[in-house]
Amino acid sequence: MADVATYVSWGRDRRFCEHAGWTVDLPDAALEAHWQALVERPKPDLLRQAAVAGDDVIGYVDLFGAEPERRELGYVVGPSGRWGRGLGGIVARLGVEYGFGVLGLQEIWGEAVDANQASVRILESLGMTETGRGQDETFLGVASYYRCFVLRRP
Repeated sequence: MADVATYVSWGRDRRFCEHAGWTVDLPDAALEAHWQALVERPKPDLLRQAAVAGDDVIGYVDLFGAEPERRELGYVVGPSGRWGRGLGGIVARLGVEYGFGVLGLQEIWGEAVDANQASVRILESLGMTETGRGQDETFLGVASYYRCFVLRRP
């Protein structure tokens, strides 16, 4: 619960929200209720861990899915003022290490919108192999599509 205020503050960062797919301009009370519900009643197929540097929550990593040996990787770094420092790659790499090392996963997959080249580069830097084209998606007003990636246990 102590991290809820941090996530609410990211909801005030329009640039972050637009890139992360969060609803823009939600009132703080709505954001707080959303995050409080996630903490109190976590989704059974979502493992979300805060990424912390010092005393600051700088992001989170998700391992999503119900399959025992396979999960989807997701990650964010917030607020947007922290971008461009390599933190997204670090957070994603730690998620992969946790998935393989602690959870014993055999496969981790992810997807990124082609128009979001920073996210595509992160997945590629993890050693993920591109497996195909996903659904069409608009990113920051640009028509694009998801690129799908997978990484198998070393």
